[in-house]
Amino acid sequence: MRIALDAMGGDHAPAAAVAGAVQAARAYGIEVILVGAEDRLRAELAHHDTRGLSLPIVHASQVVEMAEHTMAVKQKKDASMVVAMRLVREGRADAFASAGNSGAIMAAALFILGRIPGVLRPAIATYFPMPPHFSLLLDIGANADCKPDYLLQFALMGAAYAEKVYGIANPRVGIISNGEEPDKGSTLVREAFPLLAASGLNFIGNVEGKDIHRHTADVIVTDGFTGNVVVKLTEGVVSFIARAAAQAATGSWRDRVGLLLMVPGLLLALPGLAVLAPTLWRLRRQLSWREIGGAPLLGVDGVVVIGHGRSDPYAIRHMIRQAMVAAQQGLVTTIREQIARTSHAQIGEEQG
Repeated sequence: MRIALDAMGGDHAPAAAVAGAVQAARAYGIEVILVGAEDRLRAELAHHDTRGLSLPIVHASQVVEMAEHTMAVKQKKDASMVVAMRLVREGRADAFASAGNSGAIMAAALFILGRIPGVLRPAIATYFPMPPHFSLLLDIGANADCKPDYLLQFALMGAAYAEKVYGIANPRVGIISNGEEPDKGSTLVREAFPLLAASGLNFIGNVEGKDIHRHTADVIVTDGFTGNVVVKLTEGVVSFIARAAAQAATGSWRDRVGLLLMVPGLLLALPGLAVLAPTLWRLRRQLSWREIGGAPLLGVDGVVVIGHGRSDPYAIRHMIRQAMVAAQQGLVTTIREQIARTSHAQIGEEQG
């Protein structure tokens, strides 16, 4: 198992990338190919005990900076993320991982790997932990405007990911809407509903906002605009409640009055929040991007995992693990088969 790591990607590269790669190589017994400026990578490796680890270096003379436009992918032919992506295309690596510019990574994946035949749009997915369960949410930002067929394919790809990476047999699939009834939702949701119902997936129907975190579905699909808002709102709410619990336990009476004014009725719950503070902090940690590691880009012809720009070594290690599992389980092959099967079925229906 060989993971091509864009070691120059991220706010703390290459130090964090190299340290995370060392952790991953030691923990999982895999080869992590470090792609970037060779002199800088060797200098970072010198700070670690790498005995018995496979951490080859592939030199890349350029870097796509975090603030650069996606056109930099075309202009910088020897950028670390471009070179790492080529290793996957050429079969010299089994998966790609980077904490670099997400737009640039997506562009590089499309330019170099291309889409899986039949895939209309790739989608970015994320893992939503809801102990002891989780859900996979997609798209979370790759496609702000979608068509019904896109959501159908997101469901197919998300179900394949849930099955292969997390071992969920026949995962339940839902679609975000503003009501449980089939006739509720935007035009996009109402038109996508019958496609999902006839897809052969374990489609459970609409999922309201209040039910996203109740594990009503294993895979939840939506357009990239809505998905991005859901993810960031969830992070903000969990963080706020954790802070409120801490203030309830240690704050002054002014803190408690301030909380009451911010959220009517919260003051009555403060004693309970104080008791739950350790649990809330654990939940906040489980929802953290450091624990999740990265977001898979589904629909491109290769395993691609995008990490958070602020990734530290711990987050890099988990990003590499996610790429490793997806490659080991044959994710791309499964998605290819799902898309081909659905396309053939649709052609048969049209001819019939």
